[in-house]
Amino acid sequence: MFKQTKLKNGLKLITIPMTGTKTATILVMVKTGSKYENRKNNGISHFLEHMFFKGTKKRPTSLAIAGELDSVGAEFNAFTSKEYTGYWVKVDSSKIKLAAEIVSDMLLNSKFDAKEIEREKGVIMEEINMRRDNPLINIEDVFEQCLYGDTPAGWYVSGQKESVLKFNRQDFLNYFNSQYGAKSAIVCLAGNIKNNSEKIVSRYFSKLKKNDFQDKTRVAEKQMKPEIKISYKKTNQATISLGVRALPFGHKQEFVLKIMSTILGGSMSSRLFTELREKKGLAYYIRTEAEFYTDSGYLTTPAGVPVGKVEEAIKIILSEYKKLTKVLVGEKELEKTKDLIRGRSVIRLEASDDMASWYTEHLILGGKVLSPEEFFKKIDLVKAGDIKKLADEIFQNSKLNLAVIGPFKDKKKFEKILKF
Repeated sequence: MFKQTKLKNGLKLITIPMTGTKTATILVMVKTGSKYENRKNNGISHFLEHMFFKGTKKRPTSLAIAGELDSVGAEFNAFTSKEYTGYWVKVDSSKIKLAAEIVSDMLLNSKFDAKEIEREKGVIMEEINMRRDNPLINIEDVFEQCLYGDTPAGWYVSGQKESVLKFNRQDFLNYFNSQYGAKSAIVCLAGNIKNNSEKIVSRYFSKLKKNDFQDKTRVAEKQMKPEIKISYKKTNQATISLGVRALPFGHKQEFVLKIMSTILGGSMSSRLFTELREKKGLAYYIRTEAEFYTDSGYLTTPAGVPVGKVEEAIKIILSEYKKLTKVLVGEKELEKTKDLIRGRSVIRLEASDDMASWYTEHLILGGKVLSPEEFFKKIDLVKAGDIKKLADEIFQNSKLNLAVIGPFKDKKKFEKILKF
């Protein structure tokens, strides 16, 4: 059973004891990301994440940090998204104290050395190039640009090269002092942990100060007609993402949308996988996903399809969307989908790092912890009529968005068919 507490400095702590595992994970998640940036510092959340691994006073180089973690066989990494940034270490549970000390050292004592910053700019440039050159990754960014335009919600998490190359040490210090602190961070310990977890975290994170946190600008959902964004790229395959504006995290219909996206394209037996891949042979890669932010959300289907058959693929996806507004999902299909979600969740949550991520993400986005048991209860409550009702609300021409990466320059051919 998880426990949620608050340390003297205001830092939130979640502890999740797990039986049947010999590992433990520490995850520190901070409520900041690219949606908390401005035009000048776009990309700094992601760049700062890199800099925490570049040396502290105690461990002066990246090799010193990585080498000490490698010496105990730890798995470790970090990630930056639009609304949060996370740092985690997974170890043999007997080494969790060392893991906590190293993570705290990185977050509290990083040097942000000017020479390291300049060197790391080259690494960031190559990461940006990697994302831009991979359509299956980049299509998510292009789709969100289509949705949110020239706003923080529509900007790249990695930033633009022009802004990233201008960052200096003071920029990192300013952003760190504003966004990193007891007010915006959550620490989670999960796995084979003991009763001294709170003492460990208090010992290593008590110096995390209360910060003057700079909140993000909320997304304004404004759309009157279907929108299209084309990213020209000479490719043999077109990558598309066709979706609709939907719901924010914590919305009362959130679990309806989760089930809907799974029915459409969440498995190898889902409707769109069957229609687009198995029956038509139009795609190797095809899925449907629901994305939930604190102030917005969407459902979309990304797919890689033949350049000459993009229109056919779009029509099939639209047809499956529309079908949900006309015909109730059968009881057998609905129960199978619920069991699929439950089964995948149970498998995922066998690992201490995934368990830590589950609880911490819910707390940082929704303001409260949702246990897996509570999650399953909400899934079980969804009825076929709920899916049809939500489908009627979101599958409308005024909410349609299409992103395309491929050898196209003219929107007109897509505008003609982008409608229900």
